[in-house]
Amino acid sequence: MPKKSAPSKSSKKNSTSASARTSAVEPKSRESLKNPAQPATPYAAPKTTAPASKSPSPSRESAKRANLSAEAALSFLRDTKGSLSWSLSDLSRTLKVPREEAERAAALLQMQGYIQPESGKSGEWITTPSGETVSGAKTPRFDRETVEAALTSLKERIENTNKDRAAKFKITRAVAFGDFLGKDRTRVQAADIGLELSRRARDAEAISVLRSAADAREEQRFLRELRGRSALVNLKSYSDWMGTRTHRNLA
Repeated sequence: MPKKSAPSKSSKKNSTSASARTSAVEPKSRESLKNPAQPATPYAAPKTTAPASKSPSPSRESAKRANLSAEAALSFLRDTKGSLSWSLSDLSRTLKVPREEAERAAALLQMQGYIQPESGKSGEWITTPSGETVSGAKTPRFDRETVEAALTSLKERIENTNKDRAAKFKITRAVAFGDFLGKDRTRVQAADIGLELSRRARDAEAISVLRSAADAREEQRFLRELRGRSALVNLKSYSDWMGTRTHRNLA
């Protein structure tokens, strides 16, 4: 029987090189199978120079740097319900932020479809239906005088509650804000009230900072009793932005 000839060194080298090339290609092939729409070689689109925009809209880059809380911005949109239009100066003045911060906030709100430039009015904006929905805005239907009277009554209840040693909570901060602060409004929405509560200590033991579900339910019950049946005020847990934007202190 004739002896099989051993493969030459050059044959082994060529075989090894072919295997290496195959293994180097395989991962890309498998990746292409996983995502057939993805081209093997990325396509670089030719660069084009976009025409300068004359729109007053703030840039997307500005939106990325916005630091204003979403809740604060939405509270402003809620206040604009019933207004024909508003300006960045109105936003800056209401939320007590610099002009630059107002521009960044407007850029983000516009990207989300909550506001848009007013047609034919330079520097003026309108809140879109989506912006009104997400902010919880309602049709202004109350007289300002009626809301003012409700706030006066609530302030008295807060003072009486804080004097009552039998009450489970003490109200440490209470601020009212909303479109009723605009003196040019005849019809307004219900006023928003931010309340900060602290539990009264019954003994010398420290009260845990962590709140249980029962504690939260007890706070909600307390707020409902404080609000009563009035539809003229909305009570909420206090946040720092509430005390920064335009407001009225009730406690």
